[in-house]
Amino acid sequence: MRIGYVGLGRMGLRMVSRILGNHQVVAYDINPDSVAQAEKLGAEPVSSLEGLAKKLQSPRVVWIMVPAGNPVESTVVGLEPHLGKGDILIDGGNSFYRDSARRAERLKGKGVHYIDVGTSGGLEGAEKGASLTIGGPEEAVEIITPLLESVARPDGFLHCGSSGAGHYVKMVHNGIEYAMLQALGEGFEMLESGPYDLDLGAVAGSWNNGCVIRSWMMELAERAFAADPALESLRGEVGGGETGRWMVETAMGMEVSTPVIALSLFMRFRSRQEDTFAGKVVAAIRREFGGHAVKEKE
Repeated sequence: MRIGYVGLGRMGLRMVSRILGNHQVVAYDINPDSVAQAEKLGAEPVSSLEGLAKKLQSPRVVWIMVPAGNPVESTVVGLEPHLGKGDILIDGGNSFYRDSARRAERLKGKGVHYIDVGTSGGLEGAEKGASLTIGGPEEAVEIITPLLESVARPDGFLHCGSSGAGHYVKMVHNGIEYAMLQALGEGFEMLESGPYDLDLGAVAGSWNNGCVIRSWMMELAERAFAADPALESLRGEVGGGETGRWMVETAMGMEVSTPVIALSLFMRFRSRQEDTFAGKVVAAIRREFGGHAVKEKE
C-alpha cells in the first residue's frame, strides 16, 4: 500500500519506520525537522496536507497521529477538501470516542471513511508492534487490513464495531491503566517507607518471576529502579489525565461504578500539589513505556 502519514512525534516516527517495512509512506508534520527524519527512514516528504493528498492515488489512505482535540480537528479540516469518495482517514491517537463518531458522520456525507484506532503499547509497541482497537465500517477496515497488520503485533488488532468503538475501548483501557499505575505506586511507597532496607528493583524482579501481579508494568518498574534506585532524579508529579477524565465522566453518565479508576485520576491531580514516592513510581513507569515527560528535581 501507499499511505499518507501525518504526525511524526515520538510515536509517529517509530510507526512510520515499522510501516516502511511493508508499504510506501508519504509523510507530513508541522515540524520540518521531523519530516526530514522521516525522509531518512525512507518516507517521501511533503510540506503540506494538500501536497500529501496529491501524492496519493484514490482511494487514498491517510493515517493521522496527532494529539487529541484541536490538533486532530484542524488536521481533519485541512485534509477534508482534498479527500473524496472511497478515501479512508485513520485517527490513531487518543481522541474522545464521541468526537470520532461525530467526525465519521460528517465525512460520511462526502463518501470518506473515518476509522478510529486506539493504539496501545507505548513506544515499544510503535517499534515492535502495537495493540490496536478499531472502529468504523467493516468494508473500510478490510481495505486497510494489510496496513493494520504491519503496525500491530501478530493478532494484535481488533475491529470493535462502528465509528467510535475503537477509541471507546481505548478510553476504558486507559482508565484501567490509571488504576494499575496507582496501585503500583502505592505499593512501592509502602515498601520504601517500611522498616526494611529493600532493593525495590530486586523486589520488582522477584514479583515478575511467576507472581500473581507480574506484568509488563512491573518489568518497567524494575527497569526504572535499575536506572535510579531511589528515583531521586525526578519529581512525583504525574502528567496526563485527559483520557482518564473522559472515562470517569462517561461512567458517571452511564451510572457505572468506577471508584478505583476515579480515585486514580484524582491522585494524578494530587501528585501536582506535593511530591510523593508513589507519584515518582507512576511517573517513572510512564516515562519507560511512553517516553512521557517527567519533572526532574532541580
